[in-house]
Amino acid sequence: MTVVAVLVVGAIGIPQSSTHAQDGWEPMSFTPGCDYGGKIQSIEAVDELTVKFTFCVPHPAFPSQAAFSALAIHPSEHLEATGGGGDALVGNPIGTGPYRMANWERGESITFERNEDYWGEPAQSPTLVFRWNAEGAARLNELRAGTVDGIDNPSPDDYQGIRDDESLVLYDRPGTNVFYVGLNNWMPPLDNQMVRQALAMGIDRQRIIDNYYPGGSIVASQFMPPVIFGYTPEVSWYEFNPEAARELLTEAGFPDGFEIELAYRDVFRSYLPEPGQVATEIATQLEENLGLTVNITVMESGAFIDASDAGELTMYLLGWGADYPDATNFLDFHFGTGASDQFGDKHEAVTTPLSAAAQLSDPAARLELYVEANTAIKDLVPMIPIAHGASATAFKTTVQGAHASPLGNETFAVMGVEGQDTLTWMQNAEPIGLYCADETDGESLRACEQVNESLLAYEVGGTAVIPSLAESFEASDDATEYTFHLREGVLFHDGSTLDANDVVMSYLVQLDAAHPLHIGRDGNFTYFRAFFDEFVNAPEE
Repeated sequence: MTVVAVLVVGAIGIPQSSTHAQDGWEPMSFTPGCDYGGKIQSIEAVDELTVKFTFCVPHPAFPSQAAFSALAIHPSEHLEATGGGGDALVGNPIGTGPYRMANWERGESITFERNEDYWGEPAQSPTLVFRWNAEGAARLNELRAGTVDGIDNPSPDDYQGIRDDESLVLYDRPGTNVFYVGLNNWMPPLDNQMVRQALAMGIDRQRIIDNYYPGGSIVASQFMPPVIFGYTPEVSWYEFNPEAARELLTEAGFPDGFEIELAYRDVFRSYLPEPGQVATEIATQLEENLGLTVNITVMESGAFIDASDAGELTMYLLGWGADYPDATNFLDFHFGTGASDQFGDKHEAVTTPLSAAAQLSDPAARLELYVEANTAIKDLVPMIPIAHGASATAFKTTVQGAHASPLGNETFAVMGVEGQDTLTWMQNAEPIGLYCADETDGESLRACEQVNESLLAYEVGGTAVIPSLAESFEASDDATEYTFHLREGVLFHDGSTLDANDVVMSYLVQLDAAHPLHIGRDGNFTYFRAFFDEFVNAPEE
């Protein structure tokens, strides 16, 4: 079914409604209504500096989502000129941020230069360079050699050595993440619930923490870490019990085990510090404890993420770090109506309480629903939560403003070294793409966040929502209407001026699957669908 919506001037190839021109500027609006199954009823440019969002149901999480990098604002002209995709967009971000991208040398580095027309405090360092290396020891060697100024995720074994080194500082990052073993119920024998439950009982999670994670990491008792609202201590995961697991496998028709693939990407993450070693450990445990034959497959990072989102992997190692500290970011994104296909079929026992909780503002009422959802997740076992991993950044002591963010979105514009024009950062992997409306990996998002900005932002090194491109906003009492007031005179890196139509267009090209600019890198726009449940004109599955 094609949704017919009213759209004002600005979107390519879609009929226009009447407009009220002011000095040659015509406001855009998009009104899909609510029958298409998503949350957004309309987006309207009220005037050049005012944007109004109307939701079909109460949506109290929207301010936290409107601060996230997947909902960054792009210039309409750039989206149109690039056709909404291709390397001209994915490899050439145009934003309003404190840095603009100067050069991406694929496989080597990305160079950013200070935006001299930035609306806020200018970046401390004139030049910012991103480099990457998958090996924690190699990153630390470069930091000690002085070829980089800061690194992400040093290896846990090196923490004490960094603390003892007077030339370095370790910044601890709290474990606002989860590492899990994904189980796709589209793939036999994982279509059998008892098999998934047996796998959950057959992994000694504490042994993994003890051997491969830094101090401060904890075993996951459910998908969300305890510091995130929506965690329900009443619901705890299965205990390690290989005998009971073997009984379940026998009852399910697999007394002699079975052969299965375990996929992972060789990228050091805060939730998974030693991916290769942990993959081998889990495979060994399943072979020894349950009699399975586990074939390990290592995949390139981008291909792995795309395949997991598409539901093409059977069993795999993945994780999640908080974008904002609320259950909607963990549970709705992974298990809600708009979640990707990574676990196969969704279940109403999970999606129904999640949808209801997302519309409530009363914490106690929400928690009752999260008990219901977390209980159903445990019973259905779409994944096995393993760990909430502590992690850190490390910087030279000469770097002023250095920090670690609990959201993994370090702000390099506040960092600088006296007498040094270039700040060099080394992370775990190369970004997959820099049009982050269509990316989910942390390495891409962190790079985008230096260039692109959203309506709101998160405070430096924290989780509180603060003004950004919108200097203020108001919400209706029932959290169905939000009106944002944009800063005046904000310039994009291409010299165009931010206005309300840029906001409408940036959201519209994600919202409407039939829009000619709904292209991106792979077209998944995973965050948008997870936040708002469905695309307008979504193709039938």
